[in-house]
Amino acid sequence: MSGWFTTFMNCRLCLHGELVEDQLVVSDETGKILKRTGYIGGEAIDLEGGIIAPGFLELQTNGVLGFHFTHFENDEKYEQQLEKIAKFYTSQGVTGFWGTVPTVSPDHFQKVLPSLRPRSIPNSASLLGAHAEGPYLHISKAGAHNPSLFQLPAENPPSSVYGDLSTVKLVTVAPELERSSSLISQLTKAGIKVSLGHSSATYDEGLTAISAGATALTHTLNAMPPLHHRSPPFAALISPTSPSLPTSTSLTAKPNPNPPYYSLIADGHHLHPSIVSLLYRANPSKCVLVTDSVELAGLQDGVYEGHAQVEGRQVKEGSRVVKEGTETLIGGCASLQECVRNLMAFSSCTLAEAVRCVTENIADMMGDHTRGKLEEGRRADFVVLDDEGEVLQTWIAGAKVWEKQD
Repeated sequence: MSGWFTTFMNCRLCLHGELVEDQLVVSDETGKILKRTGYIGGEAIDLEGGIIAPGFLELQTNGVLGFHFTHFENDEKYEQQLEKIAKFYTSQGVTGFWGTVPTVSPDHFQKVLPSLRPRSIPNSASLLGAHAEGPYLHISKAGAHNPSLFQLPAENPPSSVYGDLSTVKLVTVAPELERSSSLISQLTKAGIKVSLGHSSATYDEGLTAISAGATALTHTLNAMPPLHHRSPPFAALISPTSPSLPTSTSLTAKPNPNPPYYSLIADGHHLHPSIVSLLYRANPSKCVLVTDSVELAGLQDGVYEGHAQVEGRQVKEGSRVVKEGTETLIGGCASLQECVRNLMAFSSCTLAEAVRCVTENIADMMGDHTRGKLEEGRRADFVVLDDEGEVLQTWIAGAKVWEKQD
């Protein structure tokens, strides 16, 4: 592209959950999105009716292509693996990701987290920091985590577990733990988002955590109690309640004016399709899709060894990974674009509505004002999709870095 700007024409844009016939204008100098009108000249690219969406954001990924974010030999090898998977993510439409580090020892956290500092990686998805999924989780909902490594907020403050907090952008916390509200307050004051998960907390315990500053739920209904119609768990927080509840009800309830964002694993294994639809429809503007991918994503089916976070061996069958000899789900192997297409199929939502759950909603949840939306001044990280939601092209800062081959 030789002009000072490039116009992408004959296309539709995913804007706020709707498909809009328009054009996208990108600065060749800054790699940022410009106003969509008022320009003459420049380069022009005809997308032949394609759909432009913001680049997908991966909020919860434990690894891919045989590399797990807990694997660490030395700084150089870790960096090589990060560059490898960041490049791979562009083939899936992902232009930014938070590396998820599940429950490991404090020494291990402090060894790994510095390598996950936010940064751009040339011609690849950007590393946006770390999601620490643990160790402040509840033993009753350990899932694939090693409960012997869990910590209590009252005994171990976050700096003693994570070390330097600057790399940590999101932490999953069980709200029923002693002094969890104090922990949530400490984290949010440090600019870290807090999500609730791996917990048996009640609705009221979850509401207390929301009041303390938590703003999200981690893989909703997975590693949580099931919904109950009279005694709901904290997963019911996703639906807002009126600040003025009727006094005639015999069931006690507290208003929830600030429903949290909530992530769903829409791979067809972690949640039944009807439950995905039910949860999505509860509050589409707060719904977030994640893969919860493990390092077996992108590999052949088979039996693989565990690692620092997973005891025993793992069995991969398609997009499903379980502990050997059990039905305990360790994580997923579906791609984010598969989850987008699944949400469309499960809930009958539109492509633009599904795309919002991997772009705009995540940017809003994480307070990211530089990407995630097709708005003037944001980075021109975007993907070109077909009508079924398949990724055809991926662009990073206005440069095409990947294209599907016929």
